[in-house]
Amino acid sequence: MRRALAALLLAPVLASCGGDDHELVGLTRDPEPQVDAVALPDLSHDGAPFEIRAPTDGLLVVYFGYTNCPDVCPTTMADVKTALDDLGDDAERVEVAMVSVDPERDIPVLDDYVQSFVPGGHALATDDQAALQSAAAPFGVSYQVTTGPDGKIDVSHSSYLFAVDDAGKLVVTWPVGLDETSTSADDLAADMRRLLGA
Repeated sequence: MRRALAALLLAPVLASCGGDDHELVGLTRDPEPQVDAVALPDLSHDGAPFEIRAPTDGLLVVYFGYTNCPDVCPTTMADVKTALDDLGDDAERVEVAMVSVDPERDIPVLDDYVQSFVPGGHALATDDQAALQSAAAPFGVSYQVTTGPDGKIDVSHSSYLFAVDDAGKLVVTWPVGLDETSTSADDLAADMRRLLGA
C-alpha cells in the first residue's frame, strides 16, 4: 500500500517562507486532491456534519485510525500533540480530526480518545460504510476490519497523516508508523509552520 501511494506522490517540494528555505518532509500530489466532498458526523460536536476542510487561513490535520490500535495510532496522535505544542501560538490555526476506520467499536469512545491527545480535536465516525469509504478514497486511504474464527477483530489501515487547506485540498501527506520512514514530531511541526506561512 505504501509503495502504491508513494507512486502517486511527488518528491517533497522546496518552498520559501520569510526568507527561510524549508524543504517539506511530507509528500505532495499534483494535482492536489479535493477531499471535502463528504461531511462526516463529528462526535465532539453532538454528531454535527463536519466538512473535511481547514478553517480560513489554517490547516486541518487528518488521521484515519482506530482506538484499539496498540501502537501506530496512539504514537501518531501523540506526535501530533507534540508538534502542536512546538508550534506555540501558530497551533491556534491548526485543527485536528481523527476519522475512525472501526466505527462499530469506536463510536462510543472516539471523542474521549481524541480529546486525550488534542483537546478541541474532532472525532469523526459514521456507521455508514459508503460514506466512510467515500471520505477515505480521495486521500488514498485503505482499511479493512475482519473477524477471525476465534472472534478476534483485526484492523488494518494505511499509515499516513494528512494536511488539508481551507479550500478542502490535500496539500501534504506524511508517512507515519514505527519504522525509519515515519515522520517525526519535529518534522511535522516544521512542515505545519511552513504551510501556515505559505
